[in-house]
This record gives sequence, structure tokens and C-alpha cells, in this order.
Amino acid sequence: MRGAKSAKWVAGAIIVALAATACGGGDNGKDNEGAGSVDPNGVFSVEVGEPQNPLQPANTMESNGSIVIDSLFSQLVGYDSKGAIVMSNAESVDTTDNKTFTVKLKDWTFHDGTPVTAESYVKAWNWAANLKNNQTNSAWFSDIEGYADVHPEKGDPKKTEMSGLKVVDDKTFTITLTSPIPYYVYKLGYQVFSPLPESFYKDPTAAGEKPVGNGPYTFVSWDHKKKIEVKAYKDYKGDNKPKNGGVIFKNYTNLETAYEDLKSGNVDVLRQIAPKDLPVYRDDLGDRAVDQAYSAVQSIVPARYTKQWKDIDPKVLQGLSMAIDRDTITKTVLQGTREPATGFVAKGVLGYQGDVGGDVFKYDPAKAKKLIAEGGGVPGNSISIQFNADGGHKDWVEAVCGSITKAVGVKCVGDSKPDFQADLKARDAEQVKSIYRGGWVLDYPVNSNFIRDLYGTNSDGNQSGFSSKKIDDMIKQADSAPTLEDSVKKYQETEKEMVNEMPAIPLWYYKVNAGYSEKVSGVDYAQDGDPILWNVQVKK
Repeated sequence: MRGAKSAKWVAGAIIVALAATACGGGDNGKDNEGAGSVDPNGVFSVEVGEPQNPLQPANTMESNGSIVIDSLFSQLVGYDSKGAIVMSNAESVDTTDNKTFTVKLKDWTFHDGTPVTAESYVKAWNWAANLKNNQTNSAWFSDIEGYADVHPEKGDPKKTEMSGLKVVDDKTFTITLTSPIPYYVYKLGYQVFSPLPESFYKDPTAAGEKPVGNGPYTFVSWDHKKKIEVKAYKDYKGDNKPKNGGVIFKNYTNLETAYEDLKSGNVDVLRQIAPKDLPVYRDDLGDRAVDQAYSAVQSIVPARYTKQWKDIDPKVLQGLSMAIDRDTITKTVLQGTREPATGFVAKGVLGYQGDVGGDVFKYDPAKAKKLIAEGGGVPGNSISIQFNADGGHKDWVEAVCGSITKAVGVKCVGDSKPDFQADLKARDAEQVKSIYRGGWVLDYPVNSNFIRDLYGTNSDGNQSGFSSKKIDDMIKQADSAPTLEDSVKKYQETEKEMVNEMPAIPLWYYKVNAGYSEKVSGVDYAQDGDPILWNVQVKK
């Protein structure tokens, strides 16, 4: 297993960044190299882009930063290959009522040699939740009692600590929620719930440039927009102890360049293949080519804060959805590397239920025109789709636009941003002109992650401004269900209702289409699509 992590917003068209599952292509993680042919201190490189924010666990909501954070920090829990909870830094997480949880820690240390204590978690979570610290993922703590005191909707925080977090002793703390949540332990595997050392608080900004964590790798250096280097932490006590000496996260702004570098031996592991190389990469790489499903979904999302979409009738969005020929685009432009989406929840997570949209996610120009007309038409009869140019999206965006224009006569153009950072900044600043590309990968393997955490009114992942009292009420009911099974079922009901409100237009489910060099073996890809770094072996 490995510690959990989130990729959140997916940078690439082909893949990206949680999970403890290990399934892949090629030699698929088997230690097929003899001990004498492997260098345990060998370093390998991985293709990434520049992280959006400083490397702080609660300030990362995109795949380029999360893969680095995941190497540096471990959380309380992870997941096995079936999505079941396994303990990581926690010895145990116990509850009798799904409201109060008692956490007992294993004897671990941070990379600076100081102990990981109950205070390391409690203080970190209080800091991350505090409104004044402006952390991207602060709302993940909103379930904890006292969150409103440190992160009020208006005004300054009344307190600096949430009442729901209590240190019992050095290795024990308790978490009390405002109301029971049957799947809460699953959430504790997300990066935002990482501990922080005391040194962090002296200068959090500087700590984001040179992070000190408790994970399998320790930070070495960050040469912005070029590379980030980490090395194996020799005193790491987790089960996912590195079989290599370190990782170089090599920055690319062009996937085609990364692929050429892979073929020439200048980078070792790719997370994605550019669309133009999909027809040839299997022949080029042989058994080093990777093609597997993982839990992520690509959507296009209307910016509800714009005049165009603020008060739109959902029928218009249903019609646009039916104007997209997913089957043809996935088979031709994407070379069969995607599967048309039939719902909002990705495959492979608890509560995935297949087709929830019926005709809404099927290509039907006649019905599409009828729905758009019934809904009052697309304002301005024109849309644009924002995307990051460094992620291999241009071809499919043009194909989606072409399909919409041909089917219903709505003008559609791509709105390219130079890189993923620029794309995310435009979303964060509410500067999207019409619609944006939204690729979402699981943070934990339960359907709530693709519903509450993405479309709840106050969720950090909700960047579109979508708000629905009915959906919020259904989310609240699902969270207050007595058991995990009941909660999952209620979230399934919520997903079906989302088809009537259309917070987004799901396009297709992701696959890992990637590859690796002859220099490495044991390359596996997890349920979130990222390479499992600790398992990679470097040949002598």
C-alpha cells in the first residue's frame, strides 16, 4: 500500500494525479530485477508541471503539486487495493458513533528529526482551517466542531482553535464533528489532513518553498519551473518505504517534448501521453507502455457567476450535453483512451452506479436542439471552453466545439491558457468567460468525493459558483445517514438529481496512458493515475 493523496484538478488530458491500489502496465510493479541489477540509491525522473502554490498540504488542489506533496507527507490512513481503510501514521482511528473519533499514533518522526505528535496534527489542522491563513483546502475541516469560529463566513475569526480537536497525550487526540459522518475516516487519507512540524510556523511561506514532512521522501531543492528534487527518507517507518534513492520532478510545458525525452532517455516516467502520440506510443514503448483505467472524470463546467450562465435553465445544458458526440471523439481524437461518461461519479469508487443520465449523456442533435429551445437558448448563441495549453487538451476541445456547432448551431471556440497555473488562477479569480475544462480525480474512494466536494455550495472544489438548495439538502441527508452503506445510497440518489440541475457536463472517464524508460522497473500506477514513486526501482 501507499499513503493516500489527492490530485484534485487534473492537469492533463491523458492522466494525472490517491490511492493505495497498484495496478499498471508493462512489468506492473513486480520486482523483476535481481538484487544485483538494481541500485537502491538510484534516482529517477518524473514528468510534471509547475505547482500552482507553495508546497503546503492544505494549499494544494491540483495534480502538479499533489504528486510532490504525496512524496513528502503521509497521513493517518491509506487504502488497500479494494478501497478499504488501512492505517498509515495512525495506529488506530476508533469511533462508536461516527461523530467522535479517537486517533492513536505510531512512533514516527518528521524529516528534521522531531517527533510526529498529536499536537503536530491538531495544530496543523487548526492553522489550515483558519481564515487568515488563506489555505485553498480549508473547507475540508468544516465538518469539525468549532470550524465556524476559526473560519467564519463574515468577519475575522473568533478563535484560533477548533473546539472539536483535543490533544489527549503525545500520541492521542480526538476529533469531534458537528454531526455524524459515516465515511469520515476515508477523508483522513487526503493530503489536507497531514501533520506539520513546529518549524513550519516560524515562516509558513518559507516552509512552502522548503517543506519538512513525515513521508517517504525528504525535500532537497526546488528550481522553479525547472525541477523539484526529493530523496528517500532513511528513517521512514511506513510500509511504503522507497526502493530507490530519490525522485526528480522534471517540469514540462509541452507533453510532446516530454514524450520525445522519454524515448531518448532524458526522463524516466510519464504521467501522460500527448494526443498526437497516442497512435504510436504502444509500438514505440512495447511492454513499457501503460494503458489502464483510473478513478477520474473529465467534464466541462459552466461558470455560474457569469451573466451567461447565472440563471440558466438546466435544459440548455442538457441540450449542450446531447450535442457532444462522445463516442466518436473518444474513439478518434482520443484514440480509444477514454470511455464516454454516463454520470458525475468516476468508476472505481464506492457508489459508482453507471448510467444515471439516460439520454442526457447520449448524442442526439434533434433532442439537443429541442431542449436548448425549451430552455430559452444559449445566451449569445456562443460559448468558449477554457483549457490549459500544456495539458494536451486542444484537440479534444476543438472536437467538442465542432460537435456542438454542427449539432445545434451554437458557436464554440477554445479559450487557451498557457499553462495549468494560469488556468487555475483564472478559475480562482472568477475570470472564466463562459465554460472551463474540469478534470477531477478521487481524493478518497467514496462517491461523496465527486458530489459534495465538487458541487456542494461551500466546497473548496466548487469553482463554478454552482449552488442548489436541493442538492445541498440531499448532501446533508447523505452525510447524516447512520451507516456508510446508507450514506453511499443517498449520494447515489443525489447524483441522479444532479442530472436535472446539470452543475457540469461530464464528458468521459480517464485512463492512464503513459510509459517509462528502460532505466527503471517496478513502475505501477495507482487508482488516482499517478505513478507509485516508492515502488520504482532504478537499474544499475
